[in-house]
Amino acid sequence: MILPGFPEAAPMAGLAGGILIGLAAALMLLGAGRIAGVSGMAARAFGLSEGGAPRSLAWAFVLGLPLGAFIVALFSGGIEARFTGFLPIVIAGLLVGFGTRIGSGCTSGHGVCGVSRLSQRSIVATLTFMAAGIATVAIMNAVGWEVLP
Repeated sequence: MILPGFPEAAPMAGLAGGILIGLAAALMLLGAGRIAGVSGMAARAFGLSEGGAPRSLAWAFVLGLPLGAFIVALFSGGIEARFTGFLPIVIAGLLVGFGTRIGSGCTSGHGVCGVSRLSQRSIVATLTFMAAGIATVAIMNAVGWEVLP
């Protein structure tokens, strides 16, 4: 399916991915009684957080993320990833990590799990994430930095 203005869009793949993310979040909540927030699970796995899921579950969750991407790449013929360079990725990662700590969660915890539970804090956090992303792209476009090639 081709979307006008987005010739490389893959809406069916996005739909399938969204269903799988929702299913994983529901299984985590119903099966383990925990929110499937990546930043919280990573903090627990690395010992930065005392509360939350058992460390073994947190490690399984964190290790499953790249493993899942690897499996998809194997069966789909590969994934093309382009990065601007090592330093911008490191800086971006540190900023995201800092933001998730002061925001008490990340897009997966707030955006997927919190919004589905109608958490007011998560709804505000998700709207903030979205507004910051839109503003960042608008600023980058205004100064002439290419957002997407």
